Amino acid sequence: MNLPEQHGRDGTAVPIDIQGVQKWRKLFILAGLFALLAWTPLVRARPEFEHPVEHLGLIAIMICIFGRAWCSLYIGGRKKQEIVSNGPYSLCRNPLYVFSFIGAFGVGAMSGSLTIGLVFALACWGVFRAVVEREERFLAGAFGATYERYRLRTPRFLPDLRLWRDEAELTVRPAFFLRTLRDGLVFLLALPLFELLEGLQQFGWFSVIFQLP
Repeated sequence: MNLPEQHGRDGTAVPIDIQGVQKWRKLFILAGLFALLAWTPLVRARPEFEHPVEHLGLIAIMICIFGRAWCSLYIGGRKKQEIVSNGPYSLCRNPLYVFSFIGAFGVGAMSGSLTIGLVFALACWGVFRAVVEREERFLAGAFGATYERYRLRTPRFLPDLRLWRDEAELTVRPAFFLRTLRDGLVFLLALPLFELLEGLQQFGWFSVIFQLP
């Protein structure tokens, strides 16, 4: 399969390394996750908020998992070949990332703290914003006016339900769908992780500095 191309200053075609962009995206995510988890053992949720917020976090994670799987039915490895602009991609240009923001909030909320959930979501947004800007430069070079028209009519992150349009049928790639579903299930690891951190706090392994709602 040929990669899309953008053109350099001399007019020659330069292949776009989308896989390289995706690799950087994963590295950014891992770095951000470790940075966030490094300070969470020092924070504890207020008891009156803990369980409702944990339930909210679990709901957010499930929305993330199913939402990302839904997006994969449309994108299905086609990102290298064309601009996908139907289904969730008609509402915003990066719905897969939007569901990841929701999942990041869910991960943080599993700590029992709404504040930590919002911090995780904002951190995820900051990471993906940098990655998306890089991807957009590649897509603009690869698809030119087609991408520019799509960019102008479709928000980057905030979905606009008025823009919804769908396809009569989809060609689904099961391997891509299952891989996206598998990656989404990783978000569920937040539940045992924060339970472990809470147990370590109770045993005195970490000193809680402050409580957050």
